[in-house]
Amino acid sequence: MTLPVPLVAVVGNPNAGKSALFNALTGARQKVGNYPGVTVERKSGKLLLGDGRPVELVDLPGAYGLDPSSPDEAVTRDVLTGAQLGERKPDALIVVLDASNLDNHLRFTLELRSLDLPMVVALNMVDMAARDGLVIDPAALSAELGVPVIETVAVRRRGIEALREALGARLGTTATPVPQPESLAREARRIAAAAVLSEAPVRRWTHRLDRWLLHPLVGPLILALVMFTMFQAVFAWSETPVGWLESGIGALGAAITERLPDGVLRSLLVDGIIGGVGAVIVFLPQILILFLFILALEGTGYMVRAAFLMDRLMSRAGLSGRSFIPLLSSFACAVPGIMATRTIDNEKDRLTTILVAPLMTCSARLPVYTLVIAAFIPNRQVVPGVGLQGLVMFALYLAGIVGALGAALMLRRTVARGASSFFMMELPKYQLPALKDVALGLWQRAVIFLKRAGGIILVTTVVLWALASFPKAGPGEQQSEVSIAGRIASGIEVVVRPIGFNHDIALALLPSMAAREVAVSAIATVYAIDQADEAQAQQSLAERLGKNWPLPTALAFLAWFVFAPQCVSTIAVTRRETNGWKWPAFMVGYLFALAYIAAGATYWTAVALGL
Repeated sequence: MTLPVPLVAVVGNPNAGKSALFNALTGARQKVGNYPGVTVERKSGKLLLGDGRPVELVDLPGAYGLDPSSPDEAVTRDVLTGAQLGERKPDALIVVLDASNLDNHLRFTLELRSLDLPMVVALNMVDMAARDGLVIDPAALSAELGVPVIETVAVRRRGIEALREALGARLGTTATPVPQPESLAREARRIAAAAVLSEAPVRRWTHRLDRWLLHPLVGPLILALVMFTMFQAVFAWSETPVGWLESGIGALGAAITERLPDGVLRSLLVDGIIGGVGAVIVFLPQILILFLFILALEGTGYMVRAAFLMDRLMSRAGLSGRSFIPLLSSFACAVPGIMATRTIDNEKDRLTTILVAPLMTCSARLPVYTLVIAAFIPNRQVVPGVGLQGLVMFALYLAGIVGALGAALMLRRTVARGASSFFMMELPKYQLPALKDVALGLWQRAVIFLKRAGGIILVTTVVLWALASFPKAGPGEQQSEVSIAGRIASGIEVVVRPIGFNHDIALALLPSMAAREVAVSAIATVYAIDQADEAQAQQSLAERLGKNWPLPTALAFLAWFVFAPQCVSTIAVTRRETNGWKWPAFMVGYLFALAYIAAGATYWTAVALGL
């Protein structure tokens, strides 16, 4: 009777160099197919041991653990446990570790020991670890794990023969059962520390900082402090450059007014284009300050740590940790954030992330927030170094995050019911951000913002100017009331007046569906058309709002924009990513309902408190 050829599985985390090692061991003796019953690729090959014995090697899909979060990881689990249809259980394992990320990769290794299979560890990419100043003692690692550990550089075929010999010695032996530690992560860090002979100072500082920045209690407090500082800076640092832009735009409008006779052309240029688009452009410094912080945090490596901290919170809301990066991208713009959900394997996780992405406070909301805050919130310090305006801005961003998590929790329990997937992330070392990269990122954001101002905002503002300018008001009439735009706004006002919105806001809501910033340019355009005297012309938009709106209305307007899905591009990309209008219509409906409820609750509460 012929004994079956031993089956050896090559297993490890994604990006450990597993496939490169498999290729180095099998060479051209490979075949590719699919596992029975699933569309997951199966790569197998023949390996000859030093004594001539043949071995069948199978390259399993990368996995972070035996609790699968994707079809690939489910196949890996099923093969290793013998549950995969048409696949026999392996006789031994080659576990591939990334030497430069040892503590993270050791978690899966410790979990694999519970399978009681003969195991050989390939400590791969030791050249990359050495380049980073990390020296590992394979003998110490072997003693901790109780299995042979062979240093390899798979892409250069270094260590291949030693690995082949170690595998031959382990085949046919019986693995010694090892108790599973209470905490895989803690045990992995302990073993990694015992096996590391030396490391570069930057790696030591990385570990020291992570003890605090990733601490379950201290870490979230530090993250909140970073965000709070960022929003304080948005107001404190931008005051001077915003003043420069306001003066420049005002001077440009005055110059055109002096040189052109009163008429349609002057009104279009001064009231429509300069008054409307200029009201948005003045917020460019605040947007650049916001992105200065974001780019700097990304460059230091801290942003990935923020993802790790937020992952714990999001999992309680039923979101996968894989949702963090798309939601983080949505702080810039929901469109790339929704497109980034393509990396999420779980269908329900992806749908939920798409539906809540518009709740993350994108940069388009910033002009609306800063305008209303500047008009109604005093520029005073609550405590030394903490301004009231920055505190309100922080609260608005926090409200968006809380709203997104709350909506995700409800969606996961209703229309997107299902199990959440597992998530692991690689933590880079800390470093100083490259000034060139930060400068390039700021330049790109400025170009995007100005193109948007010169594109969709300009077109929408000109259309609104035309609708708000005709027909002309008669004696004693208000132009914004009798114009085409004014009459449309009067119809909308019937619906939104119960939540405290006035005619100005009703007029701004419809054009702001094109882009949220248009709400600012719309209000500015109408005020420019309606201005009765030179004194009003000299007032800033914030000053005019402060005199024309009661505080409860202003607060309700802010609450509305925390939730309202006023962006055609976001709706369009949602339709494309979900292959139909069902989910975009659902998203628009539930977000408008949330916006109406939030604005109404804010207005009624403010009125009840006598504000």
